[in-house]
Amino acid sequence: MRALVYLGPGSAELQDRPAAQLVNGDDVVVEIVGTGVCGTDRKILLGRFPARPGVVLGHESVGVVRETGPQARSVGVGDRVVVNPTLYCGWCVPCRRGATNFCRHKAGTEVGVDRDGTYAEAVTLPERFVERVPDGLPFRSAVLIEPLACVLNNVEAASVTFDDTVVVLGVGPIGMLTALVAARQARRVTVAEPDGYRLERAREQFTHVVDVAGTDLAEAVVKASGGERPSVVFDTTGTGLDAALRLIDDGGRVVVMGFDDTYTVPLRPLRLTNRGIRLIGAGDYRADIFPVAVDLAAALAGPQRSGTGSGAVLERLVTHEFPLERYEDAFIALGGITQGGDNGPGRSPRYDALKVVIRSHSGPVGADGWPVDA
Repeated sequence: MRALVYLGPGSAELQDRPAAQLVNGDDVVVEIVGTGVCGTDRKILLGRFPARPGVVLGHESVGVVRETGPQARSVGVGDRVVVNPTLYCGWCVPCRRGATNFCRHKAGTEVGVDRDGTYAEAVTLPERFVERVPDGLPFRSAVLIEPLACVLNNVEAASVTFDDTVVVLGVGPIGMLTALVAARQARRVTVAEPDGYRLERAREQFTHVVDVAGTDLAEAVVKASGGERPSVVFDTTGTGLDAALRLIDDGGRVVVMGFDDTYTVPLRPLRLTNRGIRLIGAGDYRADIFPVAVDLAAALAGPQRSGTGSGAVLERLVTHEFPLERYEDAFIALGGITQGGDNGPGRSPRYDALKVVIRSHSGPVGADGWPVDA
């Protein structure tokens, strides 16, 4: 089968790999329809997030079950499914207390990082790591279920309530989803972004949008909010902690979401204690959050309430699709995969797309984006 293999920073290659096959009795083979390009994938290729050279990249995936082991019970051949790439053992101390996101046996299990991922024609996984997609859910909504799980985990960690004012730094796909989810609970949500393309997309969805290009981010957001500081800040960029700490109100919560292993910021603990600021890292999502993300995707896929946009919100976030053999074009639309295609830590590349999907399935599809035989 064809698969996109990570060779090292700035380098990936489409290779022929052995076809996915059953190994254990509870395994399922999923024919991959498509995989969303995650910011983590880009960070891997830019050398800013560790991954194993030789691994097949990709993890935000949906597909169709093509084969099941004799012990598989929850899914059957022909089922449309979404992949839960956050594997866990189920028997270590954190797993037994429900903290599957902090499983102590992660080595070799991170799909698309150190275990072969889904920029491929098929993948083999234990059945507990695939979830049925609700009937009628279009492909472009289903492919955002995994990012929604990430967002739900972080919004839950922030304990957002109806009296919170929220600022989301960055309105890439994760930032857009964070704002959408937070807006279901918070008093007001403001998004801040320097990129012109993403600002245009954000204004289609949200009332409070701040252009922070060429300005001090914290000052620009406070000014746009009439001097009011937010009670919750989500940094989805991975490089915005300094700005978030200058922006947050006393007693507020800052949630660090984005991944960038090269970014550091000086931090004086007294800055947190004197102002009562809570700095939150949520980690991966727990196993019980993933089914909630499936249900939320179905809710967001339908017509929205007045004032939150019209039509299928999730589908509109997917702006581009590329076949597997055009993976380079997919990454170019998001700023490229080499150091020359980026502007360095703390600065954003220029974007020509919002959510990009790489399609592994090359056959005919229906109006819902799924293969006609699915």
